[in-house]
Amino acid sequence: MEHELVKDAKAHMEKTLEVFKAELSKVHTGRANPALLEDVVVDYYGTPTPLKHLANIVAPDPDMIVVRPFDRSQIGAIERAIMAADLGLNPQNDGQIVRVKVPRLTEQRRNELVKLVRGKGEEAKVALRNIRREVREKLEAQKKEGAISEDDFFQLRERLDKLTQDYSSQVDELVKEKSEEMRTL
Repeated sequence: MEHELVKDAKAHMEKTLEVFKAELSKVHTGRANPALLEDVVVDYYGTPTPLKHLANIVAPDPDMIVVRPFDRSQIGAIERAIMAADLGLNPQNDGQIVRVKVPRLTEQRRNELVKLVRGKGEEAKVALRNIRREVREKLEAQKKEGAISEDDFFQLRERLDKLTQDYSSQVDELVKEKSEEMRTL
Protein backbone atom coordinates (compact mmCIF):
# COMPACT_ATOMS: atom_id res chain seq x y z
CA MET A 1 0.00 0.00 0.00
CA GLU A 2 1.33 3.38 -1.02
CA HIS A 3 1.60 6.02 1.71
CA GLU A 4 -0.61 9.09 1.18
CA LEU A 5 2.31 11.55 1.18
CA VAL A 6 4.21 9.52 -1.42
CA LYS A 7 1.07 9.39 -3.58
CA ASP A 8 0.75 13.17 -3.34
CA ALA A 9 4.43 13.61 -4.19
CA LYS A 10 4.03 11.39 -7.24
CA ALA A 11 1.01 13.39 -8.42
CA HIS A 12 2.88 16.69 -7.96
CA MET A 13 5.94 15.34 -9.76
CA GLU A 14 3.78 14.13 -12.65
CA LYS A 15 2.22 17.59 -12.90
CA THR A 16 5.71 19.18 -12.87
CA LEU A 17 6.75 16.88 -15.72
CA GLU A 18 3.64 17.80 -17.74
CA VAL A 19 4.32 21.52 -17.27
CA PHE A 20 7.92 20.97 -18.38
CA LYS A 21 6.76 19.11 -21.50
CA ALA A 22 4.38 21.97 -22.32
CA GLU A 23 7.22 24.49 -21.94
CA LEU A 24 9.44 22.42 -24.23
CA SER A 25 6.76 22.31 -26.92
CA LYS A 26 6.83 26.11 -27.04
CA VAL A 27 10.57 26.32 -27.68
CA HIS A 28 11.16 27.28 -31.31
CA THR A 29 13.03 24.49 -33.10
CA GLY A 30 13.11 25.89 -36.62
CA ARG A 31 10.07 23.88 -37.59
CA ALA A 32 6.60 25.39 -37.63
CA ASN A 33 4.63 24.31 -34.60
CA PRO A 34 1.21 25.75 -33.67
CA ALA A 35 2.21 25.60 -29.98
CA LEU A 36 4.57 28.53 -30.66
CA LEU A 37 1.57 30.86 -31.00
CA GLU A 38 -1.13 29.25 -28.85
CA ASP A 39 -0.41 31.32 -25.75
CA VAL A 40 0.27 34.63 -27.50
CA VAL A 41 -2.01 37.10 -25.73
CA VAL A 42 -4.28 39.18 -27.98
CA ASP A 43 -6.16 42.30 -26.84
CA TYR A 44 -9.68 41.11 -27.70
CA TYR A 45 -12.05 44.03 -27.15
CA GLY A 46 -9.98 45.14 -24.15
CA THR A 47 -9.59 41.66 -22.68
CA PRO A 48 -6.23 39.83 -22.84
CA THR A 49 -7.09 36.50 -24.49
CA PRO A 50 -4.85 33.61 -25.61
CA LEU A 51 -4.71 33.30 -29.40
CA LYS A 52 -5.85 29.67 -29.27
CA HIS A 53 -9.25 30.94 -28.05
CA LEU A 54 -9.60 33.37 -30.95
CA ALA A 55 -8.36 31.40 -33.94
CA ASN A 56 -7.60 28.08 -35.51
CA ILE A 57 -3.80 27.64 -35.64
CA VAL A 58 -2.27 25.10 -38.05
CA ALA A 59 1.13 24.37 -39.56
CA PRO A 60 0.48 23.23 -43.15
CA ASP A 61 4.20 23.39 -44.06
CA PRO A 62 7.39 22.86 -42.02
CA ASP A 63 8.13 26.58 -42.28
CA MET A 64 4.65 28.18 -42.16
CA ILE A 65 2.00 28.67 -39.49
CA VAL A 66 -1.47 29.76 -40.57
CA VAL A 67 -3.78 31.54 -38.12
CA ARG A 68 -7.45 31.57 -39.17
CA PRO A 69 -9.37 33.91 -36.80
CA PHE A 70 -12.94 33.08 -35.84
CA ASP A 71 -13.68 36.83 -35.93
CA ARG A 72 -12.00 38.40 -38.99
CA SER A 73 -12.30 41.89 -37.51
CA GLN A 74 -9.56 40.88 -35.04
CA ILE A 75 -6.95 40.11 -37.70
CA GLY A 76 -5.03 43.33 -37.00
CA ALA A 77 -5.00 42.71 -33.25
CA ILE A 78 -3.76 39.16 -33.82
CA GLU A 79 -1.00 40.38 -36.10
CA ARG A 80 0.10 43.03 -33.56
CA ALA A 81 0.05 40.49 -30.72
CA ILE A 82 2.29 38.06 -32.64
CA MET A 83 4.78 40.86 -33.33
CA ALA A 84 4.63 42.06 -29.72
CA ALA A 85 5.25 38.52 -28.41
CA ASP A 86 8.92 38.93 -29.40
CA LEU A 87 9.20 35.47 -30.94
CA GLY A 88 11.24 36.68 -33.89
CA LEU A 89 8.32 35.99 -36.22
CA ASN A 90 6.93 38.30 -38.87
CA PRO A 91 3.17 37.83 -39.43
CA GLN A 92 1.44 38.86 -42.66
CA ASN A 93 -2.30 39.08 -43.15
CA ASP A 94 -4.34 39.03 -46.31
CA GLY A 95 -7.61 40.12 -44.69
CA GLN A 96 -8.74 36.52 -44.19
CA ILE A 97 -5.88 34.73 -42.46
CA VAL A 98 -2.51 35.52 -40.88
CA ARG A 99 0.50 33.71 -42.29
CA VAL A 100 3.62 33.42 -40.17
CA LYS A 101 6.81 32.28 -41.89
CA VAL A 102 9.07 30.43 -39.45
CA PRO A 103 12.70 31.20 -40.30
CA ARG A 104 15.41 28.56 -40.19
CA LEU A 105 17.58 28.75 -37.11
CA THR A 106 21.22 29.81 -37.24
CA GLU A 107 23.78 27.68 -35.44
CA GLN A 108 24.24 30.40 -32.82
CA ARG A 109 20.49 30.59 -32.15
CA ARG A 110 20.29 26.79 -31.90
CA ASN A 111 22.99 26.83 -29.23
CA GLU A 112 21.14 29.58 -27.33
CA LEU A 113 17.94 27.53 -27.45
CA VAL A 114 19.76 24.41 -26.25
CA LYS A 115 20.99 26.43 -23.25
CA LEU A 116 17.44 27.66 -22.67
CA VAL A 117 16.12 24.08 -22.74
CA ARG A 118 18.80 22.97 -20.28
CA GLY A 119 17.88 25.87 -18.00
CA LYS A 120 14.21 24.88 -18.11
CA GLY A 121 15.26 21.30 -17.35
CA GLU A 122 17.19 22.48 -14.30
CA GLU A 123 14.17 24.48 -13.15
CA ALA A 124 12.00 21.36 -13.46
CA LYS A 125 14.51 19.30 -11.46
CA VAL A 126 14.64 21.99 -8.76
CA ALA A 127 10.84 21.84 -8.58
CA LEU A 128 11.03 18.05 -8.20
CA ARG A 129 13.60 18.38 -5.39
CA ASN A 130 11.41 20.97 -3.66
CA ILE A 131 8.49 18.52 -3.73
CA ARG A 132 10.78 15.86 -2.24
CA ARG A 133 11.96 18.26 0.49
CA GLU A 134 8.40 19.23 1.46
CA VAL A 135 7.26 15.61 1.68
CA ARG A 136 10.36 14.67 3.69
CA GLU A 137 9.55 17.42 6.19
CA LYS A 138 6.00 16.09 6.52
CA LEU A 139 7.32 12.53 6.99
CA GLU A 140 9.70 13.71 9.71
CA ALA A 141 6.82 15.49 11.45
CA GLN A 142 4.75 12.29 11.32
CA LYS A 143 7.70 10.31 12.74
CA LYS A 144 8.07 12.78 15.63
CA GLU A 145 4.34 12.55 16.35
CA GLY A 146 4.56 8.77 16.36
CA ALA A 147 2.18 8.41 13.38
CA ILE A 148 4.75 6.30 11.50
CA SER A 149 7.50 4.04 12.78
CA GLU A 150 11.22 4.57 12.26
CA ASP A 151 11.37 1.69 9.75
CA ASP A 152 8.41 3.03 7.78
CA PHE A 153 9.99 6.47 7.79
CA PHE A 154 13.20 5.19 6.22
CA GLN A 155 11.32 3.05 3.68
CA LEU A 156 9.11 5.96 2.66
CA ARG A 157 12.08 8.29 2.43
CA GLU A 158 13.87 5.77 0.22
CA ARG A 159 10.79 5.42 -2.00
CA LEU A 160 10.54 9.20 -2.24
CA ASP A 161 14.21 9.46 -3.26
CA LYS A 162 13.71 6.79 -5.93
CA LEU A 163 10.63 8.60 -7.23
CA THR A 164 12.55 11.88 -7.44
CA GLN A 165 15.42 10.13 -9.24
CA ASP A 166 13.01 8.58 -11.77
CA TYR A 167 11.35 11.90 -12.61
CA SER A 168 14.72 13.69 -12.79
CA SER A 169 15.87 11.05 -15.28
CA GLN A 170 12.76 11.67 -17.37
CA VAL A 171 13.52 15.41 -17.38
CA ASP A 172 17.11 14.70 -18.46
CA GLU A 173 15.87 12.45 -21.27
CA LEU A 174 13.42 15.10 -22.51
CA VAL A 175 16.18 17.74 -22.48
CA LYS A 176 18.45 15.40 -24.43
CA GLU A 177 15.75 14.64 -27.02
CA LYS A 178 14.84 18.31 -27.50
CA SER A 179 18.51 19.33 -27.80
CA GLU A 180 19.15 16.69 -30.46
CA GLU A 181 15.97 17.71 -32.31
CA MET A 182 17.16 21.32 -32.43
CA ARG A 183 20.63 20.40 -33.63
CA THR A 184 19.44 18.09 -36.42
CA LEU A 185 16.88 20.38 -38.07
